[in-house]
Amino acid sequence: MSNEEKRQEAASQVDDDDEPDDWDKRIFSTGCSVENAKMTDCYYDKKDWRACKNEMEAFRECWKRHGNEQRTSSKDT
Repeated sequence: MSNEEKRQEAASQVDDDDEPDDWDKRIFSTGCSVENAKMTDCYYDKKDWRACKNEMEAFRECWKRHGNEQRTSSKDT
């Protein structure tokens, strides 16, 4: 494979990576993708869910505001 072919293949892989996958589509459909990103970023940074209570609560409130609990049949425990 020539260098030009390798560059074209790499460029096409980057383009494919820009497309939302099934997970992204599901999160975007909830209306809470921003809150989800903040929550997962917090966990990534701190490695402790207990340190991310504010982010988790913001996500939970967003989830309720958008009616996702009926859609997914989740229950508060």
